[in-house]
Formats: sequence, structure tokens, C-alpha cells
Amino acid sequence: MSTYRFEALLAPRRIAVVGAGDRPGSVGRAIIDGLRAGGFTGDIVPVHPRETSVDGLACSPRLADIPQAPDLVMIATPPAAVPGIVEEAGQIGAAAAVILSAHLGVGEAAPAGAAHAAARRHGLRLIGPDSVGLSVPARGLNASLLARPPKPGDLALISQSGTVASAIAEWGWRHGVGFSAVMTLGRSADIDIADCLDHFAEDFHTRAIILSLHHITDARKFLTAARAAARAKPVVVLRTGRHDAPGRRPETHTGALARPGAVYEAAFRRAGLLAVDGLDAMFSAVETLGRQRPFPGNRLMIVSNGRGIGALAADRLADLGGTLAEPAPATQDCLAPVRHGRQANPLDLGIDAVPGDYVGALEPLLAGRDSDAIVSIHVPTARAGSREVAETVAGAVAKARSAGRRKPVFAVSIGEDEAIRAIYADAKIPLFATDADAVEGFLHLVRYREAQNDLMRTPDALPREFTPDVAAARRIVDEALAEGRTWLDPYAVTELLTAYRIVSVPVTLAPDPDGAAAAAWPLIAGGGTVVLKLVSPDVVHKSEVGGVRLGLTSEADVREAAHAMIARVRELRPDARVAGFAVQPMLRRPQGRELIAGLAEDPVFGPVVVFGRGGTAVEVIDDRALALPPLDLALASELIGRTRVARRLEAYRDVPAADLPAIALLLVKLAQLAADLPAVRELDINPLLADADGAVALDARVRIAPEPSPPERRRGNWHPRFAIRPYPSDWERRIEVGERCVHVRPVRPDDEDMFRAFFAQVDPEDVRLRFFAPVRDFSHAFLARLTQLDYSRAIAFVALDDAAEEDRRMLGAVRLHANANHDTGEFAILVRSDIKGTGLGAALMRMMIDWARAEGIAVVEGSVLAENRPMRAVCRHLGFVEKAVPDDPSLVKATLSVGG
Repeated sequence: MSTYRFEALLAPRRIAVVGAGDRPGSVGRAIIDGLRAGGFTGDIVPVHPRETSVDGLACSPRLADIPQAPDLVMIATPPAAVPGIVEEAGQIGAAAAVILSAHLGVGEAAPAGAAHAAARRHGLRLIGPDSVGLSVPARGLNASLLARPPKPGDLALISQSGTVASAIAEWGWRHGVGFSAVMTLGRSADIDIADCLDHFAEDFHTRAIILSLHHITDARKFLTAARAAARAKPVVVLRTGRHDAPGRRPETHTGALARPGAVYEAAFRRAGLLAVDGLDAMFSAVETLGRQRPFPGNRLMIVSNGRGIGALAADRLADLGGTLAEPAPATQDCLAPVRHGRQANPLDLGIDAVPGDYVGALEPLLAGRDSDAIVSIHVPTARAGSREVAETVAGAVAKARSAGRRKPVFAVSIGEDEAIRAIYADAKIPLFATDADAVEGFLHLVRYREAQNDLMRTPDALPREFTPDVAAARRIVDEALAEGRTWLDPYAVTELLTAYRIVSVPVTLAPDPDGAAAAAWPLIAGGGTVVLKLVSPDVVHKSEVGGVRLGLTSEADVREAAHAMIARVRELRPDARVAGFAVQPMLRRPQGRELIAGLAEDPVFGPVVVFGRGGTAVEVIDDRALALPPLDLALASELIGRTRVARRLEAYRDVPAADLPAIALLLVKLAQLAADLPAVRELDINPLLADADGAVALDARVRIAPEPSPPERRRGNWHPRFAIRPYPSDWERRIEVGERCVHVRPVRPDDEDMFRAFFAQVDPEDVRLRFFAPVRDFSHAFLARLTQLDYSRAIAFVALDDAAEEDRRMLGAVRLHANANHDTGEFAILVRSDIKGTGLGAALMRMMIDWARAEGIAVVEGSVLAENRPMRAVCRHLGFVEKAVPDDPSLVKATLSVGG
């Protein structure tokens, strides 16, 4: 239900506290105390069957006895009573409820399930169970069990864990960091992380969002909301339980490498979230975001009053992959009067530095363009106390800001106290206790900006670099499923890889040792050697039972090796069936690097692409990186670069570099295979041998299972379990509009320049009619909102003229943004001024309506300026019904019931 009734939840006028007795220390009484401490000015109504008053407040025996329905109901009762209270709250018209009670169980029959069902019947929004409440400091709302009311600010804190939220809120209170809201969701029976992201992404009181979560149940909903929020503002996430064991035992190396924590990490990266791995890192991020906005660039300048402490900061920056700024000669000349030693960065002011030395260093550094941010470190000495230096640094920064120079400064004061903290807080300068914390704070914002690059990428559903034989691949999988198999045999695996143009070693299957020797003979007679592998549906990892023999040079060797394999399997796995043997030529590529590539299936996020260092010790080495499909070559290359083995793929000594584009393309092919074949649950290429001549699969295994849902019931032409929707290339059209042929396709992130050129050709009056106000600044942020789409909640179609691909000009665009329930969508359209009246607007609207119908969106609506008569005429022609907007007579609402 997303943000439905959030306003009543976060700005209630009347709150009922059910289970609030007069006993000090009870949960209900603590909520009332918190409301009063926070300064809540609305009505507080305790509800208790045996009390007449609670701490001076008149008590009601039941919710139904309250004269006016409360907006918010706080529930602190035994679990069994909760469903009835939720039902009663819904019946009297309450908007929301927070269930503080714990141990409500799981499932529809449990109190948690019954409470959720009751809430859904009445449209009541639920937080919890197992919540510690919520707080909106600026509104005086502190309906929580937090130790003290949080201070007002512009950070929204959303947490599944009450203790983590309490720790962050308490840290913020002590460090002067405030919050626009604190919401603890507990077990999220109704309102979840995605709903909160949807709200706070659009909340102008919130500048950044802090998340603490343990699990996600609806990956697609979460990622859609997270990507939308991260486009609007920084989102930092801390996941608890990162090393929890997977729910099922993986059967392939790729499955073992795709542990839940690593998959969540990959999902956060793809969504543009900044992931931290502990409370210390979260506190650092909160301190940074509480004072400093994101900035361009990644070059850090370090200033300190000692060579050693500056060197430690530089070391930490290098350890974390940061970039040290290189001051220009002119800057170094300006720094000469205060610099000790020859090194320019870190800049050593000397142990005897006084506050004036910090001014002499900061003024030219803040004015220069050869660094992007500064860390100012001070260790107290007899020559200069921390307070004096803090005042000096704050003054220098304020002076630079007043002159329009807003370069970020991160302060470190060893042995900081409350007075110093207040000085830096008032100056909006992040303050850290150590150099390492400051460097991490700087990198938080650098990483956030870098994450936006991944966020912008939405690869095509079908990569253009190759054309797989999807029909042949599906036949291979369908035939195996029809035979009741869960693993493809080696020959079928080779055929599947061939269908996706993945190079592999040819294989011949043999039923017994004599057949294996016969199959090996042509290879041996040609002067080659062979590899013999056991084929068993019950043995996934052949090396564990001695099921692989390399370098066999005679029929006798092959026959002997096959008999030995059978004996070994009967000894170690007497239950295992031996289906035969696979014979392959021995491939010798002495400069090849052993890699692993494949697909795993995560129970939350669906298919995952895995890449890393391969070989028999792959799980012990654990050098791997994960990514959610779909992929393009840029994302695949970035995936490779996140592994340690990537350095071995470069040239060294007399070994040439491996063919990185070939490896990246292979990963793209695997991602496409996952999209085309939902029945493929795990795919393991290990080893994948890569050298300067390309990449070849030496061994592979594929686990299959029936599709999660029939193909005809999917929404669109994409994998039903993909967490991220690919670019819908199947919606590209060529349509006739009057005498003009027009190309229409979904908008891509790289269309920003085309949109900018389009707006330059549109009459300003038409722009005003589209956006309801004049628009003069078509900034990156403005255009990004139009071009960066998730193709699930938001879609836009652009019309292009009939010129060559590289010369096509934009003629118009239509947009549809669905609500979180995916049942209603809001449209907007703009056509180039010189071609209005040609029928293009109506054609684009029809395409948008077709998309809505295909997506199951029941209603399409849009606000239109009453004076925009041409647009209103198009809407009426297409069957839209107009209604006046009561609060704004300048607008009309055009609504169309799309239906099936």
C-alpha cells in the first residue's frame, strides 16, 4: 500500500495508547511519557479496561468509547489481544497503528497474520509487531521507547531493529545530529522499508535516509523504491546478520559463493545505496551526511600538525582505494610559509603549529581547484589548544563559503570535547575522533556519487553484441525437465553453452569403460591427450570422488581410469548412480588463468551472476564478486574489477593480458541466459580458462527446475524472478503519423542530451503547460528524473524522426508513473511545438495506454491545466473523463479506466 495514510501516521492529531496502565515502567506508560517529553500538542488518550486515569489523563476502557477516532493507535498488550484491537481500530476509522507487542508468531493463523488481515479489511496501516515506535521531532511527536526524544534534523532513520535505531538515535543526540523522522518497523507486517523509502524520497524535510535492515521479503518492490530514493538523495544502509547461513545447502560452487550477505551487497550496490558494515561506520556516515552534502570529485587533501598523524590518514585513504590530491605548483608556493618538510600532501604544519598556520593552509586550499575535499587534523599541543584551532578552522571555512567556495572540510580533533563538537556542529563541518574515521566519512560521499553511475544503468533486455539461439536452448532444458532430470548431462550442457555462443571443450558421452576408451581413441591417435570425467546425476562435484582424470594418453589408461572411478564411487558414494563417462580433448593453454563464472539463485533477489577465481579450491579462496542481472559490458567489466583475480588478468612479465572484453561478454551472455531460461536455477563454469586468445569453459554443470510461473502469466517479456527489470526493447515501435514515419521506443538513461536539445526546440509556453510553471534551467538533476527509469513503476516513450540512428531528433515523449500498488498510473506528455496537431500526441498516448493495460494498471489519470485545450481535446478523444480539481480550479483531472 506504500505511502497511503502516511500523513496521519507521521502527523497525528490524536493518539490512543492501548495497554497504558498507571504503573511506571510499563510499555504503555513509557509511550505516554515519551509523547510528553517530545512536546506532542495533540490529544493523548490512554486505553485500559481497569483504569480511570493514567498520569492525569482520562482513560477510556475501549477504543470504541473514544468520542473522536484517533489518527494513530499505539498497541502495548499481550499478543493474543492484538488482532481484536486492530479490528476495533479499523472499525472506528483510525488511520494507523503501531504494534509494540512482540512474539506475535508467523503465518495467517498467528496473531500477526490475523492483525494484518484485520488492518487490510479497513485500510488501517500497521507498523510492527515488535516495534519500538516512531518519532517526528519537528512535529513534537515521540511515540517511541527511545531513551530520549531525537533532535530535529534532516536525516530520516528507518530501522527494522529497535535496538539499532535506539543506538543511532542516542549517538545523534549526543553529537548534535538531528532527524526528520525515526521509524522502527519491527517485523513489518504491513509498512515495510520500501514504503518508507517511497515517502522519505519525496519528503522535502529529509535530505538523506539512513536504513538498518535484516531482511527483505519483496526484492522487486524494495529495489524499485530504493533506486527511486537513491536518485533523489543519499541512502545509507546497514544490514544486520550479514553472515547468516543460507537457507538451503548450495549444490554448485557458484551457489556456495553467492551467500545471502554477498547478494544483499550486490543489490545495494545496484540500487545506488551506500552500504556500511557496522555501527562505527554508520555513525561516521551519519556524522558526514548530517553536516555535508554530496560533492563532485574524489581527490583528498590532508592537513595536519604532524607528519605521523597525516601519514596515517594517507595510509587509510590508500587502504580504502581513495585518491590523494596532488597540489599544483602554484598551490605549493602558497603553502610554503606554513609547510614543514618537503611533502605536499599530506601537508605537515609542524607540531608547533598555531591557529594562524591552519588559516595559512586552508585559505589557498579552499580556493584551489587541485583538490576536491580537505581533512583538517589537529592533535592538541602546548602551542595550540583544540578549541582555538576549531574556531580558526570554522572561521576559515565560513569565509570561503561566503565567497562562494563550498569545498568540503572534514575535521579531526584528537581528544574532542563538547565545546569543540558544538563549534564544528554550528559550522556544519563533520567532526571525527580519528583520522581513519574522517577518511571513511569522506569516502562515504565519494562512494555514494560513484554508486549513482551503476544506478543509472538499465541494460537492454537482449544485449546487442550477440544473438543466442534461445529456441534451441529452451528445447534442451524442456526435454531434460520432461525426463524428470534436475541436472543437464555434460553433452546437454555443451549444447546449451553453444546456443549462447559460449566457447567450451567438445564432449563425447560413453556408457562404460570400453565405450570411453573407444571415444578417446580418435583424439589419442591424432597425437592428443584426453580428459575423462565421471557422469553421475548424484555427484555434483566430481573431484570429491576422484571423478576427473587429466592427461590420459592411451586407451588402456582411459579404461583403467574409468574402472578406478567406478570403484571409488562405490566406496565413497554407494548410493550414487553412474550414468557413464565424458571424454574431452585435453586443452593446453599454459598462460590461461582459472576463473569461475556462473549463475546462482537467491531466495530473495532471484538470479545472481557470479564471477571470481576458479579451480578446486574456489570456495576456500573465496575471491568472488556478484551482480544482479541484467548486465551490459560496462557492468560486467566493473564486476570483474571488484575481484582480486582481476589483477592476474592484466599483463605481467612475459604473460600477455587476458581478453577482458571476452570475459565481460561471457558474463553478459550468462545474464541473458538467466533472463531467457527461468528453469535454469544454477550454472557453474569452473574452471573458465582465460588468456589473450579468449575464454573457454573447461567444465560446467547446470541445475534445472520447472519455471516458478507459467510464461503466459509473466508481466512483460522478462524473468519472473528478476529483481531489476531490463530495458524493454520489445516495446520499440515504428508507427505512421500522418505522412511521417516515427520511431517510438522506451527512454534510456543516455537520452539526457537528446532531451536537452528537445527542450531547446519547444516553445516555453508549451513547457509551462506541461510542467505547470515556467522552466528555465534544464539541469542534470531535472533531466535525470525524466530519463532514469526503472521500467516497472515508471515508463516513458520517446518519439524520434526517421533519420539515421545517430542523427535522429526527438519529436515528443509520454510518461506514465504507477503508484506503489501498481493499479493507478499518472501520465504526462509533451510534443515538439512545430509538429503539434499531427496526431503524434494521440499516438504516444495510445502507446502509453497499451503499456498500462499490459502491466495490469487499471486506471490512467493526469492533471491538465484547464487552459490547455488541445491536450484536453486529445484526452476526450481517447475516452478520458474530466473532473474538476476542488483545491485548484486551474486544473482538471483526466481519468481513463483501462480495464483488461
